[in-house]
Amino acid sequence: MTTSIHNPQLRLLNALRANNKPIMTFMGLPSFRTAQVIAQTGVDGIIIDCEHGHISDDSMHSAVAAIAAMGVSPLVRLRGTHSDLVKRALDAGAHGIVVPQINTAQEAEAIVSSAKFPPQGLRGQGSAFPGFALGIDTPTYIKTANETLITCVQIESNAGVQNVDAICAVPGIDLVFIGPNDLALSVLGYVPAKGDEPEFVDAIEKIATAAGKHGKWVGRLSNSGASAKEHLKVFDTVAISYDIRAIQDWYKSELQVARS
Repeated sequence: MTTSIHNPQLRLLNALRANNKPIMTFMGLPSFRTAQVIAQTGVDGIIIDCEHGHISDDSMHSAVAAIAAMGVSPLVRLRGTHSDLVKRALDAGAHGIVVPQINTAQEAEAIVSSAKFPPQGLRGQGSAFPGFALGIDTPTYIKTANETLITCVQIESNAGVQNVDAICAVPGIDLVFIGPNDLALSVLGYVPAKGDEPEFVDAIEKIATAAGKHGKWVGRLSNSGASAKEHLKVFDTVAISYDIRAIQDWYKSELQVARS
């Protein structure tokens, strides 16, 4: 986990350190205003979804700035593991990255190397934008980034579960996040999981146990407030639903009332 340097702008990190069980959500719509609307709801962090969402590089930059300006932590879920994607997200000012489909310790080590400035990694410096999102100047950003930005990897495959102890042992990994849908596809062969399948339950328990053993935070997706409340009894953080699903669910619910 990251160490004790404190910046009040780092809402998600500070909540994790204090064991305050922060709640995040996913954003898949490419809108500065959508980012503002979600950020004022009370969430602690917003994961800008460049993997499955309709988020371009420009939209990612705009969303990071809008979310950070509201006092909420923007994280960026990358569409892959390439070092250029890590650089672009962090240079936009993201408070951290979420990297999907990490299956080996070697892949986790490569992510850490891309996310950290020397001597811990190989990240280059050339952007003035990150400091804007943290309320600090560039020299302070360079000095503190390695210890204050969240490097999160997703375990969402059978291979990831088999290698989870080695993945969690990698220095510089702060948070391990479970993608239950992809995990169910890999472990069970179908989605959504009912949630009580022995193979699925065992996989989640292995991930949570390995994270705890190696001092990493662990989180997961929750599809509702009720499930989030239950999950937070076990996990350090959750991401509750998705902006797209939230809009759909509201309209479906209200249309059903209107047409009844």
